[in-house]
Parts: sequence; structure tokens; C-alpha cells
Amino acid sequence: MSFLKRPNDFLFRTLVIVASVSLATLSLLVIYSVVMRYVFSDAPDFVEPIALLLVIVIAMFGAALKVREGGHIGLDSLVNKLPPRGQLVATAFQHGCLIVFAIALFFGCLQMVEATMEDRIPIIGLPESLRYCVPVIASVCIAMFSLENLLALFAQKQK
Repeated sequence: MSFLKRPNDFLFRTLVIVASVSLATLSLLVIYSVVMRYVFSDAPDFVEPIALLLVIVIAMFGAALKVREGGHIGLDSLVNKLPPRGQLVATAFQHGCLIVFAIALFFGCLQMVEATMEDRIPIIGLPESLRYCVPVIASVCIAMFSLENLLALFAQKQK
């Protein structure tokens, strides 16, 4: 189990830092945009595309972080009413579904990266594929975190 815990700890810390910096940057960018628009009547064009990229980073990395913490969407009220073995099966099924979702997200976004590689985001000129690279990274993290949780679940059952 430790073979996956150490790399996942590093990934988790990295995602926390990137998501936190992205959220702080987004906050500052929005404040800057509001001040420029309403105080100086000079709205900067570049704020919206950058803000969209930051929102994608925050949402996707935040989702991966919640998977690691076990805070993802689940039917806890139903699962808690099941007997212990049923809870184990439901939780294992949940993590299995998350892994399948992560794989689908990975390949879907990878196709979009390839399809939009030559396109540019208007105003800022960055490759359009950048929007799809973030979910590719997040899907790998979701799969690794779900696998870690699944292995921990079965290791706990063995005890």
C-alpha cells in the first residue's frame, strides 16, 4: 500500500498548492477587473479567458483532492444503512466507478487535446488544448487516489 501512498501524498500536496494559487490568482484577477471596469471604465479583455482557465484548474484539481479525502459524491445515507459487508461492497463499487470515470475522462480529454492543438484561445493566444490538459492531469490523479482508497479498503478488511 505504501508504494502508492508516497507518490499520492506528493500529488496531493502539489494539487493543493496549484489549486490554492489558482484561487488566489482568480480572486485578484476578478478584483482587478472590477476596479478597472467600474472605477476607470477600462475593462481588460484578457481577464475572462484567464479566469476560465483558472476555474477549470480549481474545479478539476479540487475534485481530485476530494476523491483523495473521500469527500466525493456518494450515497452515504443509503450506504450507512447497509450491513458492514454491504458497505464494503458499495464503497468498492463507488471507487471502481470513479476509476472508470477517470479513464473515460482521460481518453476523452486526450482526444480533445489532440484535436485543438493548433487552435488558439482568443485574446491571450495560448493553445486551446491547454483547457483539456488540466482534466487529463486531474483524471490521472482521480484514478490514483481512487485506487489508493480501494486498496486501503481491502487492506482494512484483511485486518
